[in-house]
Amino acid sequence: MCRARVKKILGHRSINSTLIYTHLIDFQTDDYITKVAKTADEACHLLEAGFEYICTTPDALMLFRKRK
Repeated sequence: MCRARVKKILGHRSINSTLIYTHLIDFQTDDYITKVAKTADEACHLLEAGFEYICTTPDALMLFRKRK
């Protein structure tokens, strides 16, 4: 999220007011490596490799992600 958008959401008139708060935000990119696990063993391997569990689809596929 860009600082101008944060400024608007917070209702600040000056970007300087917003900058006080935005230094607390981690502006890392949202680039992820995504993986799908079909079994519990595959899910365990992804977790051990540092992937984060996201959700299970209606087809019983487990979705994982990890920052690039």
